[in-house]
Amino acid sequence: MTDRLRALDDRRGLAQAFAVVETPSPALERFAAQHPAGYCPYPDLEERVAFWDAHLRRTTEVCDDGVPAVYLSECDQGLYGGLVGGRVEYMAHPENGWISSMVEPVLADWSEFSGLSVDPQAVAFDRFRTQLDTFCRAGQGKFGISHFILIDGLNFIFELLGATRTYLALVDEPDLVRQAIDLAFELNVLVQNTFFDASVLVDGGTCSNMVQWIPGRIVSESVDPFHMTSVAVFEQWGRAPVERILAEYDGGVVHIHGNGRHLLEAVATIKGLRAVLLADDVGFPRAFDILPAVRRRVGDLPLVVFCRWEEITAALDHGGLTGGVLYRVQGVPDPDTANRLMDRIRACRC
Repeated sequence: MTDRLRALDDRRGLAQAFAVVETPSPALERFAAQHPAGYCPYPDLEERVAFWDAHLRRTTEVCDDGVPAVYLSECDQGLYGGLVGGRVEYMAHPENGWISSMVEPVLADWSEFSGLSVDPQAVAFDRFRTQLDTFCRAGQGKFGISHFILIDGLNFIFELLGATRTYLALVDEPDLVRQAIDLAFELNVLVQNTFFDASVLVDGGTCSNMVQWIPGRIVSESVDPFHMTSVAVFEQWGRAPVERILAEYDGGVVHIHGNGRHLLEAVATIKGLRAVLLADDVGFPRAFDILPAVRRRVGDLPLVVFCRWEEITAALDHGGLTGGVLYRVQGVPDPDTANRLMDRIRACRC
């Protein structure tokens, strides 16, 4: 199941295309009917297991490059903020079946930072460990557990003070920013070590909601705060913390939104980076439409993009695909159509 993904990861796949082909999910339709968008209580774990089990079961009908894995969306921003005393809120997302978490700014201002510490007895951390154990037991032989986002570096300071005050602090309180980045590293290592200690590896690798599966212990990093800064600010404040935590494991993946594509050349040279997912956002060209240009900018780095069934079919009909890319194909009507498409993608030479 993972042989083709190994080729993508070790950059032997530039002449090949890879794909995860998404078909309709009755489980997701039921979730959307039962969970309107907005704030909600912390969910019942048995209900969450049942949702993911049903949602992922449909993937067994499609022979693509996907690896079925649960994303513990409840352990999102709120887990990290909750570990330092933040009040955690949960929110339902009917479009993808997630229940995410977040916190209001933890601190009133920097004067409270000296009293901040990581609390391993926090409710948010207890919920994380319980949920991890529950899904590991429920998924045996059926699905894996995906790595989930780090909240380190400036992302963590966003949790403490909000985005605007974080950017101001780069100028006004640089020493405190460095201290907060160090605390964030400690916190994220605690969370990620707990994750990997739970025997989540599959075939010696990490399941990934970004790239499906990668050999080794791989973390999922975010450079979102630097989407709204210059490359120089990323080099000053972003590169070192990212490379530090990627070196703690066997590397990592990142995602880049439309407003962060000016960072591509810099991000592509991060030590330990294994792949980049290119997200699509309103007001920016879709990544699928500019793939040849992106490939020239990042070299042989594995990429992940989203596309529609109709447009990847048209690309196969009229010249082929950019290689070394995992295509997340959406809107495929049924498993038979998905499998015929995958036959063409596997046969494609880029």
